[in-house]
Amino acid sequence: MVGRTDEVAGDVGGDNRRPLEEVNRRHLEEEKPRLLQQQKLTAAGDGRSPAAGDSQFNRVASVCSDWKKEIKLPEFRRLRKTSCRSQKIIVMSQARVDPNRKKSDVIKRFANPVYRVTVLELDTGNWSELPPLPGFSNRLPMFCQLAAVGLNIVAMGGLDPVTWEVSNSVFVFNFVSGKWHRGADMPGVRRSFYGCTSDHDRMVYVAGGHDEDKNALRSAIAYDVEKDEWIQLPDMARQRDECKGIFHVIGGYRTEMQGRFEKSAEVFDVAKSQWGDVQEDFLEASTCPRTCTAGSDKDFYTSHQGDVVALKRSKWKAVAKIPAEVCKVAYMTTWQGKLLVIGCARYGEPHMAYMLDLESYKWTKMESQEKFSGHVQSGCYLEI
Repeated sequence: MVGRTDEVAGDVGGDNRRPLEEVNRRHLEEEKPRLLQQQKLTAAGDGRSPAAGDSQFNRVASVCSDWKKEIKLPEFRRLRKTSCRSQKIIVMSQARVDPNRKKSDVIKRFANPVYRVTVLELDTGNWSELPPLPGFSNRLPMFCQLAAVGLNIVAMGGLDPVTWEVSNSVFVFNFVSGKWHRGADMPGVRRSFYGCTSDHDRMVYVAGGHDEDKNALRSAIAYDVEKDEWIQLPDMARQRDECKGIFHVIGGYRTEMQGRFEKSAEVFDVAKSQWGDVQEDFLEASTCPRTCTAGSDKDFYTSHQGDVVALKRSKWKAVAKIPAEVCKVAYMTTWQGKLLVIGCARYGEPHMAYMLDLESYKWTKMESQEKFSGHVQSGCYLEI
């Protein structure tokens, strides 16, 4: 559904449309003091940003039913983006940091790490934490994947942090309600270390990985968040364990290769629901594709031998030296001409975040509290 950027739906069930500014203006004026006070209390009380569970969307939606309906409309999200009022955030699976550890004791960072969902607001540099998943004792499944869809975050799969059994569970966090709910379980074999991406609208795509017997997989599935249904997709041409999914399924390896990564990639055509031909030598080197990320204009970026390298016009080239404080890269992503790198100087040390301007290739360090300096396993970009 496509709407004008200066209007949103008016009367539900009718054809009349009216400007967003006129929607329940009286309710807004009446509720302004309460909303402002809630925002002040939130900021002063626990330091969570509006992107966290007790979000601005959650508070505004509670004013009246009309507001709640407006916020959920695709036109509302498009209006926020075109008017530059959307919040740009990164949602991550990040390890907790023991507040009692000694700064010199880096080994403790490896001992039984406990992961949670954290949020980094890119415009403000504020960090926060989402509520824990229901039924997981205040910790995330190890190696679970996160995907952004509309106003939702989908957390799926991974290893049970207590039993280490492969999980097929799916949880969806909605930024309007500020709550998690259980989604339909991932169908088929219990897979882990798969590639995962989304269309940022309603679909999540999963491909490859391996089953419980460590057999690499060719199969692919898609999750319709709105319908809470899984769809079987055509198989890829090759098995791909530990691959990276960004509509290209990059790298990975076959069962018999066991850790020897390929340089090839396969592209899924969503409109035709079919895979294209295998692109040999897509990567410059046979390496883990974990840090691969897609930029604008069909460019790709990854880290290689201490550099940010970019795929431009079918050739990889180094574009920037990675700062020493984040040279052991854990996570990379791009948005609107920027690239985020989270990493550490040496394994076991605090993780930091740097932002690279993809036009000037200048780095900016993003400050964070020590409690948000844990290792990052996975993440996704979202505008709300």
